Amino acid sequence: MNITVLGAGAWGTALAVHFAVHGHRTALWTRNPEHAAQMRLHRENRRYLPDVALPAQLSPHSELADALRGCELLLAVVPVAALRGCMEAVRGAGGAGIPVLAACKGFEPQSGLLPFQVLAQVLPDNGKTGVLSGPSFAQELARQLPCAVCLAGNDAAWIRALSAELNTAVMRLYANEDVVGVCVGGAVKNVMAIAAGLSDGLGLGMNARAALMTRGLAEMNRLAVAMGAQETTMMGLSGMGDLLLTCTGALSRNRQVGLALAQGQTLPQALAALRHVAEGVPAVAEVCRAARHYRIDMPVSQALFDLFEGRTAAADIAARLMRREPTGEHTRAPAQISEK
Repeated sequence: MNITVLGAGAWGTALAVHFAVHGHRTALWTRNPEHAAQMRLHRENRRYLPDVALPAQLSPHSELADALRGCELLLAVVPVAALRGCMEAVRGAGGAGIPVLAACKGFEPQSGLLPFQVLAQVLPDNGKTGVLSGPSFAQELARQLPCAVCLAGNDAAWIRALSAELNTAVMRLYANEDVVGVCVGGAVKNVMAIAAGLSDGLGLGMNARAALMTRGLAEMNRLAVAMGAQETTMMGLSGMGDLLLTCTGALSRNRQVGLALAQGQTLPQALAALRHVAEGVPAVAEVCRAARHYRIDMPVSQALFDLFEGRTAAADIAARLMRREPTGEHTRAPAQISEK
């Protein structure tokens, strides 16, 4: 299959490397001509994924038309905030009908749309759009260490066929018909990873981390179901699986943001030091906006939002969460989400 990956960050490069290693002719597009030239010269993405050789089957491009030539499957691996513009460029280049998977996690800023909803708006006549999501670090996939992720989309038969065609001994693909749940899980787990990093950075211990992850999963499920997802989805790869990895893995960018905040860094300082996109940061505001809309309680998300807005201190968040009014574990508490 001829695959084009849009976005040459760490995850986009890792996916391109993986598919090229497994016999697919793969184009990797970056909007930066110098970046593409450096990858062609060194056969390596030294900026975002150093020390990983680019296979001969992989060709870097900065001209979108060249990257789309002969393409049979698009993977959009750009930040959610850039997804709309990227797909509008694809449509303008004549690629509106190419099957496409969004491999990004979050809510579009301001609109609050999930990636599959952005695809539907920009490419309304494309019958084969979907998402790729699940617990996966770029560095490990690029080294061909095993992982499992899921595909979900608007055409169940296509998703099942694509999962079978792209499945390998390194990346196991599971078809999933709950595209809403897959997207919500992928977005909200990043928020919880920031909270987990904050907890670990403050030295609150493993008990606290376990409690935070469990209650974080409850928040993920609460929002997902309110948005129309199936309850079982959060127990799968794009829910619990991704949450476990992102909250505990040393390679997690969002967890690193939480660790930096616990050390007293400001949010801009933490992001500048990261030098990569941490999708959980913009997701915090969108998650809280969605919680207000659906009138559901998401105290961990709200605490992070208040921290980002300067209304609470990092050292005070644990006490704030622990002192909330006691409830039953599975009680649906009324919303306590700030209107600001």
